[in-house]
Amino acid sequence: MKKFSICFILFWGIVQVSAQKDSIFVAAKLSQNKKILEVKQEIIYHNYSEKPLDSIKLLNWVAAYNKRGTSLVYRKLEDRNNSLHFAKPELLGKVFDLQVNNNDNQLITKNNLSEENLYFVLNKPLELGESIKLQLQYQIQLPDKRFTGYGTSENNIALKYFFIVPDHFDPDNISSRNFQDTEESVNFNTNWTVNFDLPTNYFVEGNLQQNSINSFNGYLDTDPEFVISQNQFQTIKINLEDIQTEIKFGYAISQQEIQNLEFFLPLHLRFIKEKIGYVPERIFISDKFRAKEDFFGNNDISFWKFRFKLFTDAEKVDLDYFGIIAKKILDQSVITNKEDHHWFKNGLKSYLEIQYLKKFYGETKLLGKLPETSILGIKPLKWFHASDVKLLDRYGLAYQYIMSQNLDQKIDEPFSALSNFNDMAISSFETGSLFSFSANKMGEENFNNLLKTYIAENRDKEINPEEFLKQLSQKEPSTNYLTEFLKQKNRVNFKLKKFRTKDDSLEIRIAKNTDKAIPVKLETQTRDGERKSYWIETAENERLKTVNLPAENIYKITLNDDYVFPEANYRDNFLYTKGLFSNSKKIKIKLIKDIPNPEFNEIYLNPRIKFTNTYDKFLIGMNFKNQSLFDQKFLYSITPSFSTGTGKLTGSGAVEYSFLPAESVIQSLTFGVSGSYFHYDYDLAYQKGSLYSAIRFRKNPRSTVSRGASFSYNYFQRDLNAKMIAEQDYEKYNLWTLGYGFADNQMIHEKSFSISTQGMQDFNKITAEAFYRWEFAPRQKLSLRLFGGYFARNETRNNTFDFGISRVSDYSFSYNLLGQSATGGILSQQFVLADGGFKSFIPGTVNQWITSFNVDTSVWKIFHIYADAGVYKNKNNPTQFIWDSGVKVRVIPDFLEIYFPVQSSLGFEPGFKDYGKRIRYTLILNLSTIINAARRGWY
Repeated sequence: MKKFSICFILFWGIVQVSAQKDSIFVAAKLSQNKKILEVKQEIIYHNYSEKPLDSIKLLNWVAAYNKRGTSLVYRKLEDRNNSLHFAKPELLGKVFDLQVNNNDNQLITKNNLSEENLYFVLNKPLELGESIKLQLQYQIQLPDKRFTGYGTSENNIALKYFFIVPDHFDPDNISSRNFQDTEESVNFNTNWTVNFDLPTNYFVEGNLQQNSINSFNGYLDTDPEFVISQNQFQTIKINLEDIQTEIKFGYAISQQEIQNLEFFLPLHLRFIKEKIGYVPERIFISDKFRAKEDFFGNNDISFWKFRFKLFTDAEKVDLDYFGIIAKKILDQSVITNKEDHHWFKNGLKSYLEIQYLKKFYGETKLLGKLPETSILGIKPLKWFHASDVKLLDRYGLAYQYIMSQNLDQKIDEPFSALSNFNDMAISSFETGSLFSFSANKMGEENFNNLLKTYIAENRDKEINPEEFLKQLSQKEPSTNYLTEFLKQKNRVNFKLKKFRTKDDSLEIRIAKNTDKAIPVKLETQTRDGERKSYWIETAENERLKTVNLPAENIYKITLNDDYVFPEANYRDNFLYTKGLFSNSKKIKIKLIKDIPNPEFNEIYLNPRIKFTNTYDKFLIGMNFKNQSLFDQKFLYSITPSFSTGTGKLTGSGAVEYSFLPAESVIQSLTFGVSGSYFHYDYDLAYQKGSLYSAIRFRKNPRSTVSRGASFSYNYFQRDLNAKMIAEQDYEKYNLWTLGYGFADNQMIHEKSFSISTQGMQDFNKITAEAFYRWEFAPRQKLSLRLFGGYFARNETRNNTFDFGISRVSDYSFSYNLLGQSATGGILSQQFVLADGGFKSFIPGTVNQWITSFNVDTSVWKIFHIYADAGVYKNKNNPTQFIWDSGVKVRVIPDFLEIYFPVQSSLGFEPGFKDYGKRIRYTLILNLSTIINAARRGWY
């Protein structure tokens, strides 16, 4: 009787708990063309909020695919993907023929099915703990899978976020939530039953318990997900003493991969369970989830016909699937609002990866086996520090890379505002490094036990991860800083100030740039390689710490070795106690850019061969600089070179320093000085010396908008030939320039605006330029440019500083023209879109004012038509109106383009005998421009 009573009580408790879970029943029929899903759905919805509900909000997220202007379309454009924006109607997704019924007839609704949030007003409030039953019937036009990885394709159908469900994260808030394809959870704590009616010879797999071929049910803390295909995909069952888990794959995998997985998956599951205490009975991995969560940076490198393997196939499977499985288990065991608390699960995934790599890949290199690649018996990558960097260092290096550009974001930045790179480098890697640092300090077993308890106590309910940080600080007081640390950019830096020998001990002085009590790890090393580690506690407001250690033949002192803490600067974390470089760092000479080695002051020597112009021709020289693959605040670059065109020495050099305030309206403030000596005509050289400053204003890294201001003072000295001397041309002159620029490089509507003023002793002028480019169809664009220039004062001796109509006067030597002084021949036909911007060779320059309008539009493939019109006035002359038009061929868009004039103020130009000389071209050989265009949307 006692046993029966206990069982009854347990059963009743389970019933009571289940009674408070929402239930959703779905019967879905897929059409023969796999485009339409007919859905009959029943929702039993409980009010588990803290107040009565006057309305119910359901999410109709398939509407995100239905029209332009949705959050999903805009986010894809931010990622440089315009496929959804230009999609044809039959490829879009939508809900239609929606019918909603309720037994109590309590619903009042008038919803637009193109909206992502549907609101149903109740005649009477739904009290706390009460439930309501909704019957829905609707049809879904499935979007094409190419847009997000969910939808329909020739090979399969991936279903997620398409069924209409209650918003569990926001039940009593009328504000809208929109689908942005960020894999955020929508529905949790729900019992699901899903039955499919599929065309013949189609199968379905999903993340619910499968009862029969097309029937699923079970409880989920995540959103339901299914893949429908004509193929049955692989399932691997893991049966260990304490782990019985079925892993289903929503994609085809090779037999070799299956064999590797059968070996590694049990290791993964056991390792993860030891750390977090939980492994689910079922795991479903979709192709999209695999691509998002696999191991970044272990893929083979392909170059032309060559393929270089970094890791073996087995190692790639091990590394990829550990992260995939870890994140999937965390998703199924921890419920968080991804928008606000993305860092918790992302950070835990990286923490688990770090622990796994420590155990199994502790000495593995970041480049794997690539440094062993031999070319003609030489291993060139061995010359790079990158070949010595450990795989474990990837977490600290990724943070360093983005932080050095001041493009990092706060850890608790809303997820929708995170750039793609910061999703990895900050939300995942920086947070994971902090968890690992805390675990290292307090003991990994203690950290893991705390984590296990926290996850177990919060199963099936939404959590606020800051509560975990609070518990962590109670267990390990030295982690108190973490809660505030999330809310600001990390710029913490520890520095080894100096040491001195005192009796038989070393007195070491450590400085930190924060008042927070953050511990630091100190390591000593002897010449024989013997290492000892010490944890040094720092107090609040203690910025200078003195540590005494036994000397014991210590040769090197290191702080936070192997990037264990995400510091702002590792270059001041090393000191030598003996030899020439005692109390300092060694100098290392290197060839070609490399991942920086913070232990050394590195100087890069790069041989340079570069074609500049027809006068200097090829420049052969050597570049000396301190710039590695990571940006630095202080930079210098000196390039002496030999001009093959003149047989003389030329060169350039620059020194600059950038201030990078973490929390400011300014992203960077740069001051610099530079100088150069080259030739601008045959046997005529110029010298240029500059003082400059530039401000880049802060922007959201996801945003395409950038703003900046600049000031420069330039001194020029030119060699003059006899004719120029006779015409009193300018041999020496000074220019100052002040300007502001705005640019929005979004995909569809690209626009920019700039205004500047320039002057010297003989003139002052103001210029303004506005540019707009509209992509009205895929790879078809319309460009508009408006230019205005005005001389406030012009007392110049000649036309050197005039505004150009069809040619620019490069008196500031900034346009990289192949023929700076060319007046005829192919070099003179180079076109630069500046000043008037006319493509036809309309003679003359402008010494008073000019306004021009340039139009360019796609016609067919690489062929465009253009037209220019303008009005200008010269001193003592009437106002002139000019125009031209023609055809442009975009050989390499924005880099190599050819202009064929047709009709202009000069007449019908193809009829001119010298028409070949009237053809113009643009040639831009600027690698940084290509790189900046390629990385848009990434960071």
